[in-house]
Amino acid sequence: MRCGPPLGAARSASGPCEWWSCPGGSGSLRCASGCGRPIGQPRILSSSVGFTPRRRSADVTSSTRSQHMTGQQGFETRQIHAGAAPDPTTGSRATPIYQTTSYVFRDTEHAANLFGLAELGNIYTRIMNPTQDVFEQRVAALEGGIGALATSSGQAAQTIALLNLAEDGGHIVSSASLYGGTYNQLHYTFPKLGVEVSFVDDPDDLDAWRAAIRPNTRAFYGESIGNPKGDVFDFEGVSAVAHEHGIPLVIDNTLASPYLVRPLEHGADIVTHSATKFLGGHGTTIGGVIVDGGTFDYEASGRFDNFTQPDPSYHGLVFSQLPPELFPARYILKARLQYQRDLGAAISPFNAFLLLQGIETLSLRMERHSANALAVAQWLEARDEVEWVAYPGLESSRWHERAQRYLPNGQGAIVAFGIEGGAPAGQKFIDSLELFSLLANVGDVRSLAIHPASTTHQQLTEAEQASTGVTPGLVRLSIGLESVDDLLADLDAGFRAAKGA
Repeated sequence: MRCGPPLGAARSASGPCEWWSCPGGSGSLRCASGCGRPIGQPRILSSSVGFTPRRRSADVTSSTRSQHMTGQQGFETRQIHAGAAPDPTTGSRATPIYQTTSYVFRDTEHAANLFGLAELGNIYTRIMNPTQDVFEQRVAALEGGIGALATSSGQAAQTIALLNLAEDGGHIVSSASLYGGTYNQLHYTFPKLGVEVSFVDDPDDLDAWRAAIRPNTRAFYGESIGNPKGDVFDFEGVSAVAHEHGIPLVIDNTLASPYLVRPLEHGADIVTHSATKFLGGHGTTIGGVIVDGGTFDYEASGRFDNFTQPDPSYHGLVFSQLPPELFPARYILKARLQYQRDLGAAISPFNAFLLLQGIETLSLRMERHSANALAVAQWLEARDEVEWVAYPGLESSRWHERAQRYLPNGQGAIVAFGIEGGAPAGQKFIDSLELFSLLANVGDVRSLAIHPASTTHQQLTEAEQASTGVTPGLVRLSIGLESVDDLLADLDAGFRAAKGA
């Protein structure tokens, strides 16, 4: 939190103290940073909101120590500790659920400062919440980003992430190898909002990405592992084309999770997740998250007047000109203060808490998901009833070499295959499964199965389905954590039943 002039105001010649001086208080002890927070009050802000508080060297809170410590430690440690510290009031080790709509202001001046952005702090849970803040910090730490924004769902994260860039007549170039709901959103809904989208049918064709660029192109978009095609995105190749033309690369990392690949390390600028899937991992909780890598220069690009021109909704604030030492995650700040504020796609504190519980075991689950999926994929390849198998961990996969480079810890849980007999055989196969659940989700500890052509991709034309990798006989499996022998036995029963289709 900061006392002082409005955000973006020129720094006074008197030095940094000008930024941090606070008027005298009621006599109670206050945080040494000058933010006015009573000592012992739960911490409510972090860099994940787009703001980095500057502290005196002696003012290192337990939360700050936690951030510094976990930044130097391994993934397995960060997935448990990043962003969290024991609650200073109660000593609670688990992150509390701050189940509240709003927050008490110290006085009218404090309230006015918060609404005018002279200070940053909790106003309303639609915009930010302390439980949500821990979740955002943790995902940002795991992805290697500088800030994050949690949303009510993966679709909401994707919507805000892209509109934050392409609003007001922008253009997006996207891989066509996408989850059906994403393809539908980009192809049909975004044009209704004034944003055009061009699809690259072969995401490995860098010339196709280059040819699709327009003067108003403001984002490249793709999935780290295509759903359900199983193609592995060429992060370095596509990001090089994007950056050559001053365009950021946005990657949906849902199917891989940051344990298997961190796109920001390979050229991506922004990452999104449906946290509902592998981050949560248990099929209980809807949520999404956006992570800012902090690497893209909106001023230098020349394509982003929405970042470089005054924002009338904040009295002429220019997001790209905010002091980087105070506001490193300016992309996230803009997304939070404009789109989260006005569209209201907020995650609930309880859902943020549940997702934190899931993340604590992410590495363990992804290892087992990947091991089970590879075993299932290899078993399917040997079946006479199977025409083809799509799984990047297979040596026969077109993307196997790329998967070994980008996904050395495993290639995820999603296995797709074509069954002899087409759609009728695929549907009969799924209807005969008992251990696998037929439902529209992935990333659960339980194994799941679905027939995409008649469900998740049903709204697409046959040609559009083909461009996303969906064929009439395709069956998509999300392999869970059960005994692989039990999974194979259930699949075998399904094949025997499908022979009569």
